[in-house]
Amino acid sequence: MAMTSLPSLPLLPLLLFAIAANVALGATIVKTLPGFEGELPFTLETGYVSVDDSELFYYFIESQSNPKEDPIMLWYSGGPGCSAFNGLIFEIGPLAFNITDYEGGVPSLQYYPYSWSKSTSILFVDAPVGTGFSYSKTQAGWYTSDTKSAWQTYQFLRKWLIEHPQYLKLQLFIGVDSYSGISGSIVVQNIVEGNEAGVVPRLNLKGYILGCPRIDATINDNSKLIFSHRIGLVSDDIYEAAKKYCNGSYDDVTTSEPKCYEAIKVYDRLIKDINKYDTLEPKCTWASPNQEEDMSRRALEETSSDDFILSPPKIPDMWCHNFNYAMSYWWANDRSVQEALGVRLGIVDNWERCNKSLQYTLDVSSVLDYHKNLSKMGLQVLVYNGDHDLTIPCTGTQKWVKALNLTIVNDWRPWIVDGQIAGYTIKYSESGYRLTYASVLGAGHSPQEYKRRVCYEMFNRFIHYYPI
Repeated sequence: MAMTSLPSLPLLPLLLFAIAANVALGATIVKTLPGFEGELPFTLETGYVSVDDSELFYYFIESQSNPKEDPIMLWYSGGPGCSAFNGLIFEIGPLAFNITDYEGGVPSLQYYPYSWSKSTSILFVDAPVGTGFSYSKTQAGWYTSDTKSAWQTYQFLRKWLIEHPQYLKLQLFIGVDSYSGISGSIVVQNIVEGNEAGVVPRLNLKGYILGCPRIDATINDNSKLIFSHRIGLVSDDIYEAAKKYCNGSYDDVTTSEPKCYEAIKVYDRLIKDINKYDTLEPKCTWASPNQEEDMSRRALEETSSDDFILSPPKIPDMWCHNFNYAMSYWWANDRSVQEALGVRLGIVDNWERCNKSLQYTLDVSSVLDYHKNLSKMGLQVLVYNGDHDLTIPCTGTQKWVKALNLTIVNDWRPWIVDGQIAGYTIKYSESGYRLTYASVLGAGHSPQEYKRRVCYEMFNRFIHYYPI
């Protein structure tokens, strides 16, 4: 896909001024939100950026420390189709739902002190188009893919920074989790190539952050059996039989390999009732997209009410991790909330936390080669996994990291928060490229939902160049 250069440098200040004036009219500075008592104790801006036929919605939270000097990070969630609201409210942002005192109506919000915005400005974007409050102005615009979404997200970032020139000089990080490890890796490569080609303005890319990322489909899918054996879900005999008859390839097995096929069928039965997002939690109904489901578009339908289970006060004996997900639907679909956020009313009638109906083509199965290329750049990289995640297991992540053939500078060791082991970490370096891998003890998919405070400490150390 060809890149489009901006006007020549002498015209750039006029362009920046003109666009900045427009965004001042279109963006919304949100001072209060329904469900939150008083004014927000941080700066929140929301709005849309036009990219091709798409109108991409964003939430921008300015650093609560030193926004004139602190880094800025683009963040979007996986799925594909999960709203960046996930990151803001459940993972890394300064807000959380009050799930213990809910009595109906608009759910209440409370300030969460261990936010990544303590030291970094965060630009949350609903990407790809069809995610959250993002939408297309044309029928053709709804169709997207890994590569197209990555290109549109890159263009979104460039346009947003042009519209907010005060952040252009700051260090820039790209942050994604889960399936967006695919498109997010391509976004980073797009930035590198744009800078090398002299596209203006130059983006001050410092590094990227990948949480439980999907990077290579084959490595990831084959790692699930290995991980299941390591944590005791599969016996030694069953594992050895699978290794013997499948030759290390456990995905897309057919009856043409009868012994391998039978071994995998046994494995599938063993884990059928395990929660793949966190092997320690009960298996519940998840309001999230299934990567293998038919992804034909359903005109932004709301997820069926059958996808929800009762809130904690009604089922005190069995809490499921997605109880609070239901609150996001009640909150984001409330008209007063949408008015406060500056959402264009009536376009996305039914907001979904994760939209299952994207017309999305999975056109990239591996971005490992992208990372091999990026490892030649002087970038700072953080990769992390929950150690009870069976969706994107840590075994697969560690395998693709090893495939980069980097030099170990700090070997495998525990990292500590509040005097306790928070996980294990290893650090690599090669010609100015530095990659830190960290596991998060007791966490599922995505780790920052399960161990929010611990992941804040991990991020804070990384962003300030302290050892994790």
